[in-house]
Amino acid sequence: MKAMRDQMLQTFIAEARDLVVEMEAGLRQLHAGDRDAELVARIFRAAHSIKGSGGMFGLAPLVGFTHTVENLLERVRAGTLAADERLASDLIESCDHISDLLELLAVQGGAFEGGITARDARLREALARYAEPAAAAVSAALPAAEPPVVEPSPLAAESGDCWHVSVRFGVDVHRQGINPLSFLRDLEELGEIVRVAPVLDAMPPAEEMDPEACYLGFEIDLRTDRTKAQIAEVFEFVEDSSTVCILPPASRIDAFLELIATLPEPNARLGEILVHTGTITREELERGLAEQAAREGAAQAVPLGEVLVEQRVVDRQVVDAAIDKQAQLRQAPAASNGPADTGWVRVRADKLDELINLVGEMVIAGSGASLIAECSGNTPLVEAQSVVARLMEDIRDRALRLRMVPIGETFSRFHRVLREVARDTGKDLELIIEGAETELDKSVVEKLADPLLHLVRNAADHGIESAERRSAVGKPARGHITLSACHQAGGILIEIRDDGAGMDRDRILAKGRERGLVPAGHTPGDQEILQLIFEPGFSTADTVTNLSGRGVGMDVVRRNIHALRGSVEIESTAGAGTTIRIRLPLTLAIIEGFLISAAASHFVLPLDLIVECLEMPLALPRDAGYIDLRGQPLPLLRLREQLGLHGERARRENIVVVDCAGQRAGVVVDALLGEFQTVIKPLGPLFAQLKGVSGSTILGTGEVALILDVAALVDIAASAASPLSSFLSERLRGTAAVAVESTLSCA
Repeated sequence: MKAMRDQMLQTFIAEARDLVVEMEAGLRQLHAGDRDAELVARIFRAAHSIKGSGGMFGLAPLVGFTHTVENLLERVRAGTLAADERLASDLIESCDHISDLLELLAVQGGAFEGGITARDARLREALARYAEPAAAAVSAALPAAEPPVVEPSPLAAESGDCWHVSVRFGVDVHRQGINPLSFLRDLEELGEIVRVAPVLDAMPPAEEMDPEACYLGFEIDLRTDRTKAQIAEVFEFVEDSSTVCILPPASRIDAFLELIATLPEPNARLGEILVHTGTITREELERGLAEQAAREGAAQAVPLGEVLVEQRVVDRQVVDAAIDKQAQLRQAPAASNGPADTGWVRVRADKLDELINLVGEMVIAGSGASLIAECSGNTPLVEAQSVVARLMEDIRDRALRLRMVPIGETFSRFHRVLREVARDTGKDLELIIEGAETELDKSVVEKLADPLLHLVRNAADHGIESAERRSAVGKPARGHITLSACHQAGGILIEIRDDGAGMDRDRILAKGRERGLVPAGHTPGDQEILQLIFEPGFSTADTVTNLSGRGVGMDVVRRNIHALRGSVEIESTAGAGTTIRIRLPLTLAIIEGFLISAAASHFVLPLDLIVECLEMPLALPRDAGYIDLRGQPLPLLRLREQLGLHGERARRENIVVVDCAGQRAGVVVDALLGEFQTVIKPLGPLFAQLKGVSGSTILGTGEVALILDVAALVDIAASAASPLSSFLSERLRGTAAVAVESTLSCA
């Protein structure tokens, strides 16, 4: 039983997190001035769902606070409370608190054990400012709420102008952690409960009773101006296991009849007419259709209207009016139906990982089968294998797309980070998000969150000036940080831009010389100076704050980006701001690779980094450090020398031109073996620190091939103590121009 509850709780937490993200996105639109009614309704429904689901698990702190937020949103939706910027700000902070409660719930295994009282009380006090004066006065004067008075009552015939609610709870309601009395409290918030009569007909003899089972039912008369759908929302979490019938007051029937008569839709069916007018809910229609389908074997088909009347969800007079309207509408041409909503299925991430792993193994096995087919010389077998290979490629692409998620959700988290930094520093900050719909592998997104956190906080703390300094130089008082994402060259480009003061190169260089990172007498270029901020322990801050100044964070950013087979570069302009660019592959599982060989060993280069392939010019010396490629010097990285490979050289070598972070280089190899679907396999802890190699893969022959990390190879060449590395350092790092004649003489 406990295991089932824990599993249900984890599902609730996952779904509630999604709802919080939806709430926060909507509240930000509200804060920006969007007053669309559907937007407010969407935010309200998210809060209502969190509250209702939390009540199933008895999470009183979460339910109580969310209920307060829900009440305010209901008043905004009803138009009795203005959604100004102040209210939107308080609701956004309340959304943060709900998120914190969910995280606390996840950490503490489904219980709240302190750590929430101070903030909870402060926010409740802030939200209480928006309470209606009359309601607040009455609430202060009344004693604590008591359960509604339970009186025996006949059915709705004596209830006057009241809705009549008849509910029979399912036998497992108690086992699901639901308190039937909580529904009475929820109904009280919609209006006035005139009468309540408990129904105990399902109660078995004492010796047959199950102490965990529920045998309770209620007959309720409710006076309210709410719609049937709003009343039905109270019972949405037990509608599958319980029976709920809601009958309108007599005064509503005339309104229903008038509304049915004015329906303009030419394609409405009986059930749709009743749902459209609010006579029945969508759930009641589905139950009626299910009951009608169950009776199809009868001698005479039972009309849907009769079923609905028997189920006591609608008055016969209303059904007759709807049938008449349906007969009129049949004479009009039917409109074509749109595509059906296929809905969503929540799948555990580890199951997707297993699927991707199996697809990867299938790709490896397919490569071996293709090799055998080609060697057999059997033409039909080769053709059949090519069809299988094409299908496997489609399966691979579709499987990888299952793990692709929009990066916007990760970006949205930093709205909260920026609010906290603004509160701590007193700055006026705004986050702008571009390309939120750009999709990236879920595993990459998860590992990207921490580096982005450091970069955004550094931009807010160090990059953006105070409002006074910005105003003094003619800038808007509000500082802007932009997070953008887009697809580029088979990967993804992420930019973190700020419109602050830019980086102080002289200060960074002085700190680098002080720490011995820059040799005396050496004047590095701009890019090399800016890259110093990624060195461990490097900081130019004069004081240590709770945000930064300790020199930790930026080195972790670079290490994590490189671990994702990505690169990071900086561009900064004094007085105008800083841009940090991160380039990443779309996925870490399966990539399109290009197979090469050197010294009888096989290697794979990511295909998206390759620009073109060339034959090595015969007249070029074997130790030359560059070639002239269409009037531009192209530095060469000889794979044999870089990796220390030994073996007989090829009679004529080849050059693979690669583009790494906007800089080009030529990788010299023995042979080009063509494109190859590469299933990335980790190297293991023993080889985790091996530079120049990002992973491995298995060829169709069973041989292991290493996947080359082009960015790391360039770094190795640039840091090596040789004339060739000096040229590479100048050329690839963009520090200064070096004459070709000087390079030739050194070579």
